[in-house]
Amino acid sequence: MFTQDTINRLKSAETPFYYYDLQLLDDTLKTCRTAADQYGYHVHYALKANFNPKVLQAIQSVGFGADCVSGNEVKASIQYGFSKDKVVFAGVGKTDREINAALDLDIFCFNVESVQELLVINDLAGAKGKKANVAIRINPNVDAHTHHFITTGLEENKFGVNVWQLPDVAFTLRNCANLNLIGIHFHIGSQITDLDAFKNLCTRVNELSDWFAEQGFNIKVLNVGGGLGVNYHSPDEDNIANFAAYFKVFNDFLQVKAGQEVHFELGRALVAQCASLIASVLYVKNGKKKNFLVLDAGMTELIRPMLYQAYHQIENLSQQLITTHNSQFTNYDVVGPICESTDCFRKDVELPESVRGDLIAIRTAGAYGEVMASHYNLRDQVQSVYSE
Repeated sequence: MFTQDTINRLKSAETPFYYYDLQLLDDTLKTCRTAADQYGYHVHYALKANFNPKVLQAIQSVGFGADCVSGNEVKASIQYGFSKDKVVFAGVGKTDREINAALDLDIFCFNVESVQELLVINDLAGAKGKKANVAIRINPNVDAHTHHFITTGLEENKFGVNVWQLPDVAFTLRNCANLNLIGIHFHIGSQITDLDAFKNLCTRVNELSDWFAEQGFNIKVLNVGGGLGVNYHSPDEDNIANFAAYFKVFNDFLQVKAGQEVHFELGRALVAQCASLIASVLYVKNGKKKNFLVLDAGMTELIRPMLYQAYHQIENLSQQLITTHNSQFTNYDVVGPICESTDCFRKDVELPESVRGDLIAIRTAGAYGEVMASHYNLRDQVQSVYSE
């Protein structure tokens, strides 16, 4: 819920922009840290969710590591103070240049997704006289029961190696003198709200940890990825994810051998609720079948609803504090200014009767919002405003 003071402050800024509630971010990070510390778990923040400078500074300050999926994310994590011995580099398509740069930075680990990648890292590390730590990303074929565009743990997905390929992986590792296998890595998807999916993941991790032990490999790290979802429909009721319940699942069902560490890669759950996209109503177009609110923000500022039908709560901040039981409500299609028919945030949104200039908040936009913004239609780069 936005207070009157906050709304008044936001009215003075030029829309569209992302508004970051840094206090909520701090509270979320501390809650997660406390819950993870109860079990001695290691958390790496997935930079792909949001790499706003103030966000990275806040996350680094609580001592989390960094989960990176590009060479530039690796560089950014080091730039913003993440310890290199807590930086992991994942991704199905690492280039030689990115791998070499990460080797030069002596990062903690490469999460490797194919036999071919093992061979490439081995050759590049050897050329530098180094030995690279690697973890094998395994596709556990566990259904996360989330949107099919953001599931990653099925055999039909491009990520990781399949279980039937593991004998080839083991053979390759035995013949790569410049690689040090330290872990196995999993990630089954994103925006997972049914914790039973993580119970199923634990079962597969236990089986595969045993398999590697039988092959004579000393697995130190069990990296179970992330994927914990947040409440997009009621952001004020559940503004901090239930980290305690999430970590407890792994404590209850994951079989951790002596000397092993459990690592997580959380992104959305840490940052989603701390930001909203703030826009202004440019025009109200009333028709016989549809009423449209045309905003000054569109798919160039927040593409998630257009890309995979993501839901975001939409609020009229200008009308919020003057709405009474006698107020008129109207259903609107809330759309942007981009020359694409798909440029629609949501259809048939019930809002107080709105007028030009009203301030609109699109909630829970801290994850995969600002980072996916584009300059399509030669749009200006979206700006950020922070709580005081």
